[in-house]
Amino acid sequence: MAGEIPDLVALERTGTGKGAARQARRDGMVPGIVFGGEKEPLPIQLQFNELFKRLKQGRFKSTLFNLKVEGHDDVRVICRDVQRDVVKDLPTHVDFMRLRRTTKVNLFIPVEFLNEGAAPGIKRGGVLTVVRPEVELVVTAGDIPEKLTVDLTGLNIGDTVTISDITLPEGTKPTIDRDFVIANISAPSGLRSSDNEEGEAEADEVPATEQSED
Repeated sequence: MAGEIPDLVALERTGTGKGAARQARRDGMVPGIVFGGEKEPLPIQLQFNELFKRLKQGRFKSTLFNLKVEGHDDVRVICRDVQRDVVKDLPTHVDFMRLRRTTKVNLFIPVEFLNEGAAPGIKRGGVLTVVRPEVELVVTAGDIPEKLTVDLTGLNIGDTVTISDITLPEGTKPTIDRDFVIANISAPSGLRSSDNEEGEAEADEVPATEQSED
């Protein structure tokens, strides 16, 4: 099931060139451009505060957006470049590429874990350790999964969940070409400490040696 694509609101930029870009920045905007998709490039500008907030959230360049520009049809875009001030490290220009529904893109998809109560290892006090709360996948722009789900039913302490245990949507594949770990169920800290102490005690024991008779 395709997830909800976040909206990104922008204004069409009437002027072009360095002078218009500087004026946009003085007005609290960040100039940008939208290209690709067999259409003419569209100069835009975005609210600085909104763009800065999204940049701080992370994954900006791997997030698919629904770009809304008044007077134009909504279009799906992905960021291809963010230019920054060399001193202040603040965004000064942003480039977006239009995507067709059949375009393949790399996106980070969140992982959701289900049925913790049906995992014997967790019932025994085991701890679910999430190694990858999200996974980077190659997906089709028109069929982006909202999330990946992991069913924990029947998992015991020491069991591991890898990417091969997850059913991916058709046409979707991980960017990493190996069976990497998503999560595991580890022993509770008390049990691990007890095991370590027992192991150390056994190591400290010195077996009695038989004395030979003279």
